[in-house]
Amino acid sequence: MSAIAINLISFVPRWVNRMPRRARSVFLTTAAGLVAGLLTVAFQAAMSGLFTAGIKSFSHLSFTYFAVASLIVIVTTAFISGWLMNSFCPEAAGSGIPQLKVAMWKDFGYVKFRVVWVKFIAGVLQIGGGSSMGREGPSVQLAGAAGSNLVGFLGEPKQRRRLGAATGAAAGLAAAFNTPLAAVTFVLEELIGDLNSRLLGSVLLAGVLGAMITHGILGPQPAFTLAPLGESDWHGYVLVPVVALLATVVGILFQKWSLWLRPVRKQFKPGLRWMGPAVGALICWALGIIIFKETGRLGVFGLGYDDLSDALAGKLVWTTAALLLGAKLLATTACYGFGGCGGIFSPTLFFGAMAGVAVAGLGAMVIPLSQNDVVMLAIVGMSATLGAVVRAPVTSILIVFEMTHQFAIVPPLMIGALVSQSLARRMVTHNFYDALLEQDGHDVERLRPLDNLRAWQEQNIKALANMKPVALNSLEPKEVERVLKTSPYNRFPVVVDGVIQGIMLREEAEEALQEKRAPKLFKAELLPPSAHLRDAQGALINSDTGMVLVEGEEPNSLGGLFTIHDLLRAQQAAVENPE
Repeated sequence: MSAIAINLISFVPRWVNRMPRRARSVFLTTAAGLVAGLLTVAFQAAMSGLFTAGIKSFSHLSFTYFAVASLIVIVTTAFISGWLMNSFCPEAAGSGIPQLKVAMWKDFGYVKFRVVWVKFIAGVLQIGGGSSMGREGPSVQLAGAAGSNLVGFLGEPKQRRRLGAATGAAAGLAAAFNTPLAAVTFVLEELIGDLNSRLLGSVLLAGVLGAMITHGILGPQPAFTLAPLGESDWHGYVLVPVVALLATVVGILFQKWSLWLRPVRKQFKPGLRWMGPAVGALICWALGIIIFKETGRLGVFGLGYDDLSDALAGKLVWTTAALLLGAKLLATTACYGFGGCGGIFSPTLFFGAMAGVAVAGLGAMVIPLSQNDVVMLAIVGMSATLGAVVRAPVTSILIVFEMTHQFAIVPPLMIGALVSQSLARRMVTHNFYDALLEQDGHDVERLRPLDNLRAWQEQNIKALANMKPVALNSLEPKEVERVLKTSPYNRFPVVVDGVIQGIMLREEAEEALQEKRAPKLFKAELLPPSAHLRDAQGALINSDTGMVLVEGEEPNSLGGLFTIHDLLRAQQAAVENPE
């Protein structure tokens, strides 16, 4: 029986690889979309079940029982989540979208399988346990990782996993939010960086499959059910820019505070960093308990979708919305900043809706507002906050529209997007995901795809070069032997007293050590830091070592190096594979 199973498993990749190119692409997209959609629905169901059985059920009992029981659940689940990530997969922390973006453009869509199971378990435990984070970002990473590994199992090599990662991500977001169009635009806007990508067809098919799975298992209902909205009059439209302004400021505050808090966790002793998510969960619990005692609302815990739905149904007074906004903002900042496993979509939508309700409540003291106006302003706030943080205006409009199925809100959503994008670009340089990557030491410019060959060739060489090279600072035998043992490279720049001497090859160095002589150095092709990729291509052709050195701040000093491997990696990342 085991032999039959092994033969069947080995047969499937061979059968797929014998397909015509276009048919194979459709098959891989379909397979990745179905698996990613099913995994996302399971992720959502497990998380919802844990939250209902824990925090939500405890809230119906006495306040003392609820306070104690919720504390045990939220801290314990965060402890386990932190231990899992620290022990097995640190890249599963946060929303996972920045990590998936790195995998898309640096590793050709290749994601390790352990991301799938660690993200699933840690995400279910922490978000379902009550920590204030979102499920949509984790769904994107989880589904993208599953798609990447599935197409790899079906025979795609490591350097051609981008199709699986992109289609999996689209299916995952479509299934998480029940929003296929927004899922497609988000993957194209944020992960791929090109709305006209040749992967458009595959991403669109995967988004449809993800939404179909959600429809089939959970039903066709939108994420938030609203009564039909009529047209708002000018009173409501007057406050649209005000709501968009406040919602944007709240979103940017969340981004800045989270980025400030993340390095604080890194100052923990290495053996204690896994406790960071529990610290964030403890802060979330304290804020949630205070708000629950004052208002009877659970919105600070978990996703907060029940209170968000009440806000969109007009069942939330503006003072309660303001309290929920402040507490949710602090709780989410703590959970995310201390390394929790969860995303930012749900919290930012919550921030925006509460900001809209709060502004509508204050505005109603001055101008008459209908119930339609209040709901419309809450929806504008949702789109504005998400758009400000993610910096994907098309997605921020579509995702809120698809979640509510209300055509009347499209014009105010567009006005809100204009305000939020204009203000956000003046307040911060990068969107939240790129800022996270930059804080973690990634060069965002190296990850960002370019539109055409000329733009690709005119990139600054520093954007693609290795700016932290391993170099020899002397040709003493002990130094040469040390570098050969500790570094896997075959070519090494030699820099003595800050001045470039040449390039040493491993084979030549090993022979020199045996013959007890100084190794022969090869001439170094040196480029200024202002050089473009076009210059590096020519220098590589002239190089005897396949390596070009980038000059540092001082004349003839070493700033970085560039190899044929770097050139091929950049070229592969820039030219999308339609399969």
